[in-house]
Amino acid sequence: MGIARTFQIVKTFENVSVLENVMVGAFLRTNSKTVAEQNAMEALEIVGLHKKKDEIVRNLTIIDKKCVEVARALATKPELLLLDEPAAGLNPTEVVEFMTKLIKIRDMGITILLIEHVLDLVMSVSDRVIVLHHGKKIADAEPSMITKDKKVIEAYLGEGL
Repeated sequence: MGIARTFQIVKTFENVSVLENVMVGAFLRTNSKTVAEQNAMEALEIVGLHKKKDEIVRNLTIIDKKCVEVARALATKPELLLLDEPAAGLNPTEVVEFMTKLIKIRDMGITILLIEHVLDLVMSVSDRVIVLHHGKKIADAEPSMITKDKKVIEAYLGEGL
């Protein structure tokens, strides 16, 4: 249906290569091993892991594992990419690195629906931000307006609404 997703907790196949992990996603669109490998390599190029294609996933860092998941999702050729807290567990340097990859994906024309608590990442990647507080929408605007929204400021500074 043109939708792919990743999980907050990394769910990779630990005992196989990076390329094989991503090919799993590619096989959603083809039965050809050659085409699946080509699509997987394209996705690995996007996330910057093409040089690590033969590494066993269990030996990767957490950011690389997250990129494997994103590449696997991209290998399905989605129009919409759902990302559930992709910055969870990343240090500030890794967040910036990951942000750069997401901006590249967004700029390719793939819509990203991002659930995230790291505001720098949200504000850098997003064209539109919807803020929820206790499951209720309290704001819906472009990033520059969200940071000025009274309800958002009150909710996330700990003051009651």
